[in-house]
Amino acid sequence: MKFGVIVFPGSNCDHDVAYVTSDLLNQSTRMVWHRETDLSDLDVVVIPGGFSYGDYLRCGAIAQFSPVMNSVIEHARAGKWVLGICNGFQILTEMRLLPGALIRNRNLHFICDRVPVKVEHTNLPWTQAYSPEQVITLPIAHGEGCYYAHTDTLKALEQNSQILFRYSSNPNGSLNNIAGITNQQGNILGMMPHPERASDPILGLTDGRNLFEGLLTATPNNSELGVRNSEKLPTFNSKR
Repeated sequence: MKFGVIVFPGSNCDHDVAYVTSDLLNQSTRMVWHRETDLSDLDVVVIPGGFSYGDYLRCGAIAQFSPVMNSVIEHARAGKWVLGICNGFQILTEMRLLPGALIRNRNLHFICDRVPVKVEHTNLPWTQAYSPEQVITLPIAHGEGCYYAHTDTLKALEQNSQILFRYSSNPNGSLNNIAGITNQQGNILGMMPHPERASDPILGLTDGRNLFEGLLTATPNNSELGVRNSEKLPTFNSKR
């Protein structure tokens, strides 16, 4: 399994992810500068947390136009795996690769904490190393982590089992306690909690490591559903 970690100006969790995949799990990993466009050698693309472009305008609003993101769309269209963590989740919603939006926290404060998160289901590689409805502890660090979506979107997420992680105790006001969702095909995951910050025993918390380990036996998800939905994936012109 080969991982690629996107690096934007302002990323601050890129090396944390690479440490987990390379040093802890011994997987081939390369850092991908946001101006690169060739992701053909990668199985998993990780869009890490941080403050891409200083969160100017709003979180993820500028990063979505980086040259690499058109390649991320093609990577996803091929059924390969895409993981957006925190700011990465915000970027995925800005690009409409995932539905909904991340808005200011309920109390308008930046939150840095460890929170209990429930694993909703384990039928995808992302969570196959967990137990159904297992409650894990993951760190969060965000000012705009409140998940918001139209009522119809929330209903579809519930019906399609696209909610993969749910806060056991809601820290930010996210609707339906949503902490992480996938696209319909299941190969794109966006989540606000940081699994990479809960993967090394030296930190005293390893609940996030199973997410990465679950991917190690995964194969590209080239399902009929993915082929149908690929036409809905947007294409952005990074030069505009």
